[in-house]
Amino acid sequence: MLTIESPVSFEETIRKSRFVGHAACVTTQAESLAFYESVIDAQATHNCWAWRIDFQVRSSDDGEPSGTAGRPILNVIEHRALENVMVVVTRYFGGIKLGVGGLVRAYSGTAAKCLDRATVIELFPMAEYTIRTGFEWASSLHGVMDQYGAEKLEETYDDEGVSMKIRCREAQYASLAASLRDICRGQVSFFKN
Repeated sequence: MLTIESPVSFEETIRKSRFVGHAACVTTQAESLAFYESVIDAQATHNCWAWRIDFQVRSSDDGEPSGTAGRPILNVIEHRALENVMVVVTRYFGGIKLGVGGLVRAYSGTAAKCLDRATVIELFPMAEYTIRTGFEWASSLHGVMDQYGAEKLEETYDDEGVSMKIRCREAQYASLAASLRDICRGQVSFFKN
């Protein structure tokens, strides 16, 4: 999973309306509220936002037509597979209505350009490993991998059995390896790629 390293901002003018985007890493709803309150402008026309924290999502159009601001901002966060991120886009109305499509493009575009400025980091350090075992344990490998959220990168078979390249959280590798040893009755080997 990915997140952003530090807060970033971006500003642009679209048909006389000024859009200011702010993004930050937030890990709780309380942090998201504190970040929101630190960047909004009560004098602005709209302060629209979205966040994704631990696979939960929330968004707000803050008075813009339904689905034209908060959801497009959230779509940008989700499309980039970011976690524990909040984006707030503030609009200062410039006198020209943008229409539904224009609003969606303006809010999502400002959010995207704001996040383009961010340094993206891995939320949980991942590592790649290769697992080798006999044919009889192949189906057991898949069940344990699912249990630990490991991602299969490659699976090959030869005369000696199955070889699988996986990616998993470094912090979970020891537990995953222990479970595989138990299930395969010690007839499994591992090495880090």
